[in-house]
Amino acid sequence: MATSLAEIRAKLQAQENRTGGNATGGDNAIYPHWNIAEGSTAKVRFLPDGNSKNSFFWVERLMIRLPFAGVKGQADSKPVIVQVPCVEMYGEACPVLAEVRTWFKDKSLEEMGRKYWKKKSYLFQGFVHDNPLSDDKTPENPIRRFVISPQIFNIIKNALMDPEMENMPTDYAAGLDFTIKKTSKGGYADYSTSSWSRKETALTSAEQAAIDQFGLFNLTDFLPKKPSDVELKVIKEMFEASVDGQAYDPDRWSAYYKPSGFTGSNSSSVDDDNAAPAAKAVPAVKAAPAPVNEDPPFEADEAPAASAPVQAPKASNARAEDILAMIRNRQKQ
Repeated sequence: MATSLAEIRAKLQAQENRTGGNATGGDNAIYPHWNIAEGSTAKVRFLPDGNSKNSFFWVERLMIRLPFAGVKGQADSKPVIVQVPCVEMYGEACPVLAEVRTWFKDKSLEEMGRKYWKKKSYLFQGFVHDNPLSDDKTPENPIRRFVISPQIFNIIKNALMDPEMENMPTDYAAGLDFTIKKTSKGGYADYSTSSWSRKETALTSAEQAAIDQFGLFNLTDFLPKKPSDVELKVIKEMFEASVDGQAYDPDRWSAYYKPSGFTGSNSSSVDDDNAAPAAKAVPAVKAAPAPVNEDPPFEADEAPAASAPVQAPKASNARAEDILAMIRNRQKQ
């Protein structure tokens, strides 16, 4: 992990130069700060990553949301969304974004492109010092995980680059609390007035004892499992079915990726020559982190040639067919 602000600043600056500026759930460890009431604040204290090789005290998480018209075989099924990992998170080329990026060359496809663009968030850990959520229960291990939106993350990052911040904010003896303040803007939640505390404080003896007892989380353990070649084929197949307006097919995909809360078929029978092999041909897939608490209402990462994220309207059948034809023609080349 980084031992100084100078090292973090150097790495953040290197990232800016490169980009041009641009575990399982059920333990109640995720603190859902997005549920606090408008006008209220939550004060948290970030801690270092348990992974000593991580220079930062956070990890980046990239997900793609695939909407489906419903669940195949279920009468009166409502639309569902399946979250899948974007492999750009692991430094590899994402087959979904490879297709979606081309859509931004056509103005008529930009809104559709935003619909399938990667959603970025950041995973931190630490203590909750002031908690306005009366129904939130602190778990036995009081070290919580935080899924932070790009808006809040930019406030955190910009302050780290400020030379007036002298000490690491995660320092046990001279660190800083971070205040998450929820307001609204244009009918949406807004966290732009969130800020670091000005006064340095030390962790309490109880917090020090919790770190000694439970240890720090290795944050990468709570990122989605990197998809195998088989799972990448499944993701691409699901993507094409989603664009086509089809229902989610549990017989084909539930052994790999499911909608949140889905408890139906876990079969992996496949009836398409282009589909992925059956699940029995590969090891069992490790369960992804709980989507209930790890799917906050965050904005999308900025898409090519796009300004503010826009809710994309449902594509017409003709438009979906045009997009699918474009995808399949490219596969044949």
